[in-house]
Amino acid sequence: MYAIVEIQGQQFKAEAGKWLYVHHLGADVKEGDEVTFDRVLLIDADGAVTVGAPTVEGAKVVCEVKRPLVKGDKVIVFKKKRRKGYRKLNGHRQQFTQVVIKDVVA
Repeated sequence: MYAIVEIQGQQFKAEAGKWLYVHHLGADVKEGDEVTFDRVLLIDADGAVTVGAPTVEGAKVVCEVKRPLVKGDKVIVFKKKRRKGYRKLNGHRQQFTQVVIKDVVA
């Protein structure tokens, strides 16, 4: 059984026991906390597919926070205009939260 769930504007395939890196959930989330996401867009229960319009009523995904703050890979942004002497270097590391899916409730 799996579900397609929307978390912080992104869609993820959620199965029990699967690890996900989602956008940072905030400073109030601690390690070991249980988080519930109720924007379930689709559920597949052994071939019986239920598609929501826009969400499936009563469905939710229960997760446990393993690491509340994980930094992603560094992305380098380099801008340059030739023959003008203009060079700009900027870096960015996205913040994520690592969660493990405990249960998908239909």
